[in-house]
Parts: sequence; structure tokens; C-alpha cells
Amino acid sequence: MPFSPTPDHGPRPDFDAAIDFARDLIRIPGLSGDEESVCRRVLAEYERLDLLDIRHDEWGNAIGRVAGLDPGAPAVMVNAHLDVVAAGDPEAWEHPPFAAELADGCLHGRGAMDIKGPLALLTHGAAALAGRTPGDVWVVHTVFEERGGLGMHRLLESGEVRPDAVLIGESTHGDICIGHRGRAEVEVVLKGRAGHASAPDRARNALELVPAVLDAVERVAAHQPTDAALGPATLVPTSIDVLPESRNVIPDRVTVVLDWRILPGMKDEDLLATIRRAITERIGSHGPPGDLGWEVRMATERQRTWTGHEEERSVFMPGFGVARDHPVVVAAAEAVGRRGERGPARVRPWAFATDGGWSCGTFDIPTIGFAPGEERHAHTNTECLDLDEAAWALQRIPRLLLAMQEGLAG
Repeated sequence: MPFSPTPDHGPRPDFDAAIDFARDLIRIPGLSGDEESVCRRVLAEYERLDLLDIRHDEWGNAIGRVAGLDPGAPAVMVNAHLDVVAAGDPEAWEHPPFAAELADGCLHGRGAMDIKGPLALLTHGAAALAGRTPGDVWVVHTVFEERGGLGMHRLLESGEVRPDAVLIGESTHGDICIGHRGRAEVEVVLKGRAGHASAPDRARNALELVPAVLDAVERVAAHQPTDAALGPATLVPTSIDVLPESRNVIPDRVTVVLDWRILPGMKDEDLLATIRRAITERIGSHGPPGDLGWEVRMATERQRTWTGHEEERSVFMPGFGVARDHPVVVAAAEAVGRRGERGPARVRPWAFATDGGWSCGTFDIPTIGFAPGEERHAHTNTECLDLDEAAWALQRIPRLLLAMQEGLAG
């Protein structure tokens, strides 16, 4: 079924209603694991917009569908996440983080651009395609994105929703984003024998191994691969945790935390093997003397969704990249264009990680990003969304989704 990526008929998204929806969401904090109230507000909006198959799954993701006219046409999924990061000290904000104030031409507050504002725009933009989209448009907003992407990972693993392409609403300032580096959090655990600081001869200080570990990490960091589009992988120590914490006790456990921004294809076991090899080369094949020891592992945390699902997960987010000449990318850039300029949208990677690491990096589903908002405001106390840019973006979301389907259909 032929169709146009720039429809000039049918219902248009209601910008005021979308912003009202976004403001409601901002007023619900919704940290990772506590997204129930956010999810239920999203499902209520699905109902108001007459989406189909409305539900949440066992992980707490909000799911709805805009029915396509052609059962054989490609399906796309729009996605944002339900959780936000903590606001920190409210007094440090010029506008209260959960008041959802409109001022100076912007929507302010935690989640304004990461990601409740774009979530509302994607939802309304997709709903406006009812009765005129060739393929299904899934509207799925996921849990735990801010802590490694449990919701997206499990959703796609289950096969409950399997789109042919994904549009992620992380802010791009109107550009088309085609990938990003992933993130791994690695722990080097150093082990000794605790003792009173007044009698150091009776203990083995785990801190003795820290210089060798940092030197080994520096050597690995100096030889990281690079990608023409995403740039180099980076590795840096970010924390040293000591146990016991008492300052008059020689510690028997020290954990050196490493932040590794990885390229697509870099796997966790390969990362661990690289660090183990570097430390072994630095300390020697016989290992540390006496009671000292060490191990390298991926950082993990126990995650519990608002539905009660619980699991131990590695703090790992894959990277991904889609070719600039992929038909979906080309069609999307042409459909969006540049705000106030001629020509297709700029195409570039994100600086931060998204759930696209799962949809594309793990499940090989072509994934791109488009949303208003400047990345520099993410996770800060200046978070805001420019309303003029948001209105411009909302008008382009329907044509972007149709263009993605056209690119998939060839």
C-alpha cells in the first residue's frame, strides 16, 4: 500500500493536550522501581486517545497500539522510559523539580526533557495516525531505563512486542540520532586481612594493591578502540570504596570502580578478561604476596519492578550504531528536515546511552532517536523543554513514523 511520509489529512496532534499530559507526568516523581503511578497515568492517556491492546506487562512497561491498515506493512514502535533520576536538593532548582511550571517559553522540572515531555509528544504524535498508518504503531514506555534498561530488555526478549523499527524519544534537539556508546561498570575487588591500625604487622592492607590496579587500568585505557561515528571507547576509575570504613582500621576489602564507555560489540566477558590480564601482567604471574588477593567482576544490583518482578542485574548497557545510509535513517532525516532551515535533519550519535542499546545493539532492530530538548540539560537542575521546539517536533512525529515504515518497505 503506497503512502506519503508527509500526510496533509487526518487528525493532527493536540499540542496543548500533550503538554498537559507531560505536566501531569512531571508531578509524579517515578524513580526506577517506583514507576507504578507514572505507568497508570500513561495507560489512562492511552485510553483517552483510543489506543488498542492497552495494558502493562509483568515488568511494568506501558503498552498500547495504533492499528495499521495493512497487516503486511512494517510495524514501528515509539518508546520513552517511565523512570527519572532523583532531583537532588529542591532548593538548588530555579523552578521546583515536580511543579511542572511553564515559564520563559519552557516547561520546567525533572523529566521535562528526559523524558516525560518527549514521552507525551511521542504518544500524541503516534495516536494521531489512527486510521492512516499502513503498519501498526506500538506505543511502549519502559521501566528501569535509568538503571540499565531492564524493561526494554525483558520486553523484547519475551517477544510480546517485536517491531520492525524503533523510534526512541531521548532528546536530540531535532536531529536524528543513530547510536551511542554503551556503558559497563566494572569492579576490581582487592582483598586483605583487617587489623587495628596500631598494629599493622598483624594485618594485610588491601590498599597496597591500589597503585598496581590503577596503573593496569591506565594501560588498558590508553589502547581503546575507536569508531568512526561514535568515537573512542573510554575507561576511567570513578570510585574507591573501602571496608571497614573506620579510619583506624586497616581495610581487608577495597573496591575500585571503573566506568567503561564501550563500543557496539564489546561484550562483558571480554572486558573482564582484558582487565584481569592487565592486572596479572602488572602484579606478576604468581599474584600478590601473602594474604592479598583480587577479583574482577561486573557491578550488579538487585532490581525490583513495581509489579514485583525481581532480579540481580549487571549494570551494563550495550552500545549500538545504525548506518547513515540505512533506508530508515535516510527516510527519517528527509521527513523531519531542519527547524528553520532547508534540507534533511542532521544525523549523529547521542553522547549518552539509551534503551536503543537493547533494541538495536542486542536484538538487531533498526533504532533511531528523535525528540526536542538539549542533551546538556539531562540529569541537571536546569532541566527544561523549549515549547516552540516541542510544538515543531510534535508536528513531525506522524510524518517521521510513516517515513520509517516507508523506508522499511523499500
